Amino acid sequence: MRAAARKPVLRWAAPALAMAVALIPATAYAGGGDTVGGGDVGSGQQSNGGLQDRNLTVQTKIRTTVEGNPKSAKTGTLTPANSNWDPPACWYEPAYSPKQIEATVKAIRKMKFFGLGDFVGGIFDSYFKEGRPYKDYNLDKQGKGQFWAATVDEKRKDEPGAKACDKLPFWVANGETPKEPLAVSPRILAEYAYGQLPVPGTEIKMAPEGETKVNLPTWVWLDKAKFKKVSVTASLPGTGLSATTTAEPVSLKLEPGTDDAETYPASGECPIDGGRIGTPRAKGTSADTDPPCGVKYLRSSRDGSYELKATLTWRVRWTSTTEPGGGLPPGEFGATQDVVVREIQSVNR
Repeated sequence: MRAAARKPVLRWAAPALAMAVALIPATAYAGGGDTVGGGDVGSGQQSNGGLQDRNLTVQTKIRTTVEGNPKSAKTGTLTPANSNWDPPACWYEPAYSPKQIEATVKAIRKMKFFGLGDFVGGIFDSYFKEGRPYKDYNLDKQGKGQFWAATVDEKRKDEPGAKACDKLPFWVANGETPKEPLAVSPRILAEYAYGQLPVPGTEIKMAPEGETKVNLPTWVWLDKAKFKKVSVTASLPGTGLSATTTAEPVSLKLEPGTDDAETYPASGECPIDGGRIGTPRAKGTSADTDPPCGVKYLRSSRDGSYELKATLTWRVRWTSTTEPGGGLPPGEFGATQDVVVREIQSVNR
């Protein structure tokens, strides 16, 4: 009966505990960092611990650096082409020294809200101080390791997977690798970096632009200046752990927005050719010339328009100084634009 009563009490204790822990300065930093060739990603401000589902947590210390940041006001993040890919939304990383754990629990005990401070503090003292399993907060091991705590990817905090890290902070000696599968690793850093890749908006060029004619090809190409690799390096200060995830555009998929259309090539997949996708239509080119990449509408859009969707596929790989690295699922990022299709007007004499 006693154990069953703890859950509702601790739910009420969560706001109080969060306030108490917020008073304790932590060594962690919010996700983000310096950028090479672009703007800052994240604030770099000091973070604080907190409570999630009756567990001490911490904001991540992961820092990210971007290379090849697109010079575009419109950027987005990749959607994995493999819908079954589910990288961790949470993980464990070095978070608290013994002195910080001690200070955190003492701050909790100072909360006098209906005695919850003493109640919650007693639960954590049992774990960190009274030998179940740790004794005296491991103060005799200060400087020899840290308590690793759960942290959540802020972009995915509402996903079910964000609740998978439900262990209380656990001790890891310096130089040791925890056996916990969700302990931060180069692979986890690479997967985190995947979600931070700032890819440019898929703004295609067309000729003719905006309005075309039935049975006449519309040429499509991608601005070469925005058609570049982009990389994000995610690192965890003080651990020697880092990984770089790189995305490279490889093809453009066209979806005309109607079945009454043909694409060039027939598959609708425009590959890379000479460092670009598609080719601008040169002046003087006959209007009925087939393009290497484009679309031909077979029916008028009448008083409306068709939504032409252009989706860029990016090949994604990761590297690390401590692990072999390898491939990650291809990513996609696309946009739609309206295309008005008119009948060719004939002149009767």
